[in-house]
Formats: sequence, structure tokens, C-alpha cells
Amino acid sequence: MRYLPKSPADRAEMLEAIGVPSIEDLFATIPEEFRLTRDLHIPRQHAESEVLDVFRAFAANIASGDPAELATRPASKPFASFLGAGAYRHYRPVIIDSLIQRGEFLTSYTPYQPEISQGTLQAMFEFQTMICELTGMEMANASMYDGSTGAAEAVMMAVRVTGRDGAVVARTVHPEYREVLRTTVQHQGIPVSEVGFIRETGRLDLAALEAAIADDTACVLVQSPNFLGVVEDVAAIAEIVHKKGALLIVSVAEAVSLGIVKPPVEADIVSLEAQSFGVAVAFGGPYCGVIACKEKFLRQMPGRLVGETKDRNGKRGFVLTLSTREQHIRREKATSNICTNQALVAMMVTIFLTVYGKEGLRELAEQNLAKAAYLRSEMEKAGAKPLFSSPGFNEFAVGLPAAAASVNETLLSQGIIGGLALAKWYPELGEAAALWCATELTTKAQMDSATTTVKV
Repeated sequence: MRYLPKSPADRAEMLEAIGVPSIEDLFATIPEEFRLTRDLHIPRQHAESEVLDVFRAFAANIASGDPAELATRPASKPFASFLGAGAYRHYRPVIIDSLIQRGEFLTSYTPYQPEISQGTLQAMFEFQTMICELTGMEMANASMYDGSTGAAEAVMMAVRVTGRDGAVVARTVHPEYREVLRTTVQHQGIPVSEVGFIRETGRLDLAALEAAIADDTACVLVQSPNFLGVVEDVAAIAEIVHKKGALLIVSVAEAVSLGIVKPPVEADIVSLEAQSFGVAVAFGGPYCGVIACKEKFLRQMPGRLVGETKDRNGKRGFVLTLSTREQHIRREKATSNICTNQALVAMMVTIFLTVYGKEGLRELAEQNLAKAAYLRSEMEKAGAKPLFSSPGFNEFAVGLPAAAASVNETLLSQGIIGGLALAKWYPELGEAAALWCATELTTKAQMDSATTTVKV
């Protein structure tokens, strides 16, 4: 049975109800020699993740050999990883897999018939509601493939809304997102231009942005925190974009940042990768893309949208709304060819956010921020130089004492996966530039070990 502790106020109310002045009076009938007057000698509480680590160590050790040797044999250690760049290692509560593997949810069926799909539909509705609360938007869908396709769909959505053709994209948007965007719009007649960043700050060059927006520009796509780990000045960007009559799309690749970073409320459309919310890295997918927007753009939003209604008896119910089945079959009438049902990964996100809650998500974000700050400080002591002065979240770009590829080879030999070498996409930053990430799963011992190796 779960132990639910009572507050002092709860205890006082209960004692008053049964007519006893104090706890001591309540137990007065028990002989004094049998009363416990000290705290129980029990170990401190352990987090679920710590308990799992203990069992993983046992499992690794008993894979072969005599179980009697278990206590003396060292446990095998997984690689420490400092990779981020759009795919983030966060703890996944075990309840997620326990629930999504239930037959009611583990199905590819698309919930067209609400009579038999209320559970799935309600989960998607709750998902949409939570995403709106996180992003500051008024509407959200539940069926983008991932953050990259969500960003591309957001650009095409902006073109439909404005009747304009062009798109301006910040060069600090994830390089693979930009590649997916160009592939998606190459036959749509949507020209795409890029705007660079200020070398000292890592933020979008606002003067260059203003010059790049033309009369036919439908939208500007930025990312915050951006690919270089820097939080953009979304309000300043929005002022420039809206002055030119275009729409602002903000892509969020690290969803946990919304637990502490101000949501991009100035945006018209938010494209979110929700993988950080309980979706395993899993060799690249499936992930959980989302589009959220202002209500006035709702009818141009692609994908699934679940709405709340009432049945003939006045009871609350849920249905797919606005987007008919025929729209996804007859492509000439469709807003998008994305017609999948992302309910399973959306369910993972919904369970994750429910488990953590508002305060838990903020605490999780604070842990990420603090660990990244410690790692950055230790990297500086090891001779690495931060490349940008602007604030970030759980990632940062540094110039290493040697070429990033060489440093990573050394780290790998020590069981450490280093940061992402940036020269492939940003050659102007040099061969030593690397993007490092720390999450709540990154331990102090791992960070100390990595920075010691970097220094050597």
C-alpha cells in the first residue's frame, strides 16, 4: 500500500474529529516501553532511476558465472554520453511502457469511430491541452512525425495562411531540420533563404533578418534554444517579422527547456519536438512532432485534431474534428499528406507530463540547467573556450584544446561519447568547435572524467 503522509493541519483536523487533544493522548493506552520515540533506522529514499540502476548492475553481474561472486565482481558500465543536438537522454518513468503496452493503446488503428476510441481520443486531447499550456499557443495537433517534419509543415501552413511564397530560415535552426525543409518544399514553389548569426553571441543577426524579409515572405523560421545551444530573443525577432507582415515560426527541439525558459508566446506557430518527454532516443525514432498555433490559423493546421463534445446524454466525449477522413485520402483537398496517427508516442508524452506535473517539470529543467552550467565551468578549467556569450539551456558550444574529432576519439577509448563536432555544418567555427550537452542523467563523476580527459 502506498504511504500518504499527512500534514500537521491534516493531523490536527483528524484528532479534533475523534475528540483527542494530541498524538500522545491517542497512543496513551500503549505501554510506554513499547512506544518508539526515535526515527526508524531505514536507508534514505531512493529515486526510481536509482533503484533501476541497482537492478541493472545485478543483471549485468549475474549474466554468467557463480552468483556467489556477485558482490565481488565489478559491474559493467554503460558509455557516458554528452551528445544532444536534437536528441536528448532524459529519464523515462517505468509507468510509461507499462501503460502504452496495454492493448487499448498499442494499436495502429486510427480513431475515426469515436464510439470505440474514447480512451485514445481523450489521451490525444489531454496531450494537445498540455502542449498548449507549455508553448503559450491556443491550439495544438498530435500527428507530426518529428520536429523536422513539423517545422516543414509549419512553413507550408504559413504559406497557405498568408498567400505569400517565401520563407526565411535562421542558420541556427538544426541543420537536418533545414535539410528536411528544403526537400519538402522543393516542388512546392516555396523559395527558402537563410540568415546567419552573430559570431560573438550565437544569436540570429537581427539586422540581416530585417533585410532578408521581402514583401512576398510568408514566414520566418527560428529555433530556440537554437542548434548552437543559445536561447534566442524571440520577442525582438517577432517585432521585426510582424512589422513586415510575415508569420513567425519558432521550433523547439529540446522540449524540457519549456520547464524554465519563457515559452515563445510571441510566435504565430510553434513547431515542437516532444521526444524529451518520455520518448526514448531509440536510434532516431519514432519521435513526437507537434504543431501549435494561434486559434485563427486553426483551419490551415495539418494532421489530427481532437475536439471535446457531448453525447446525446450530455456526457463529455471526444472526436476527431475539422479534419475529415476524406481529406487525407483525396490529396487535392488535403492541407498535408501527413495523415498518420501519432497517438502512441503522444501517449508517452502525456504520461510523462502527468507524472512530472508543473513543479516536477520545472525541477527537471533546473537540474538540466545546473548540470550544463557545471559542465561548462569544468570545461573552461580544462582549457575549452565557450564560443558564445548568450544564455543557453542544457547545451553549449566550446572550442576544445584540440580538434573535436581527435578529442572524441580519445574520449571514446575511455568509454565516453563526447560532444558533437560542429565543423561539418559550421566550418567557420573551426575544427575544435563542439556542442556539449548535459541532462539530469549526466552524473558529476561522468562530467569530471570527461573534462579530465579533455584537459589531457
